Amino acid sequence: MKCVVCRHGDTRTGSTRVSLERGNTVLVVRQVPAAVCDNCGEAYIDADAFDQLQRMLDEASQAGVQVEVRQYAA
Repeated sequence: MKCVVCRHGDTRTGSTRVSLERGNTVLVVRQVPAAVCDNCGEAYIDADAFDQLQRMLDEASQAGVQVEVRQYAA
């Protein structure tokens, strides 16, 4: 797919790091699968990965986590 940000690069299968915040909770998730632009580095996360990230944030928020770094797990 052509990158919609830079309009020059093509996306390739890769991974990215995502930071999420909700209230007092900050969650950083590494190795999130994504399509990454080979020109500008913009990352596109699919709906399944996004849903998993939301579940991870829900768990961390409910557990009272303030700051946490996790590896992505499908």
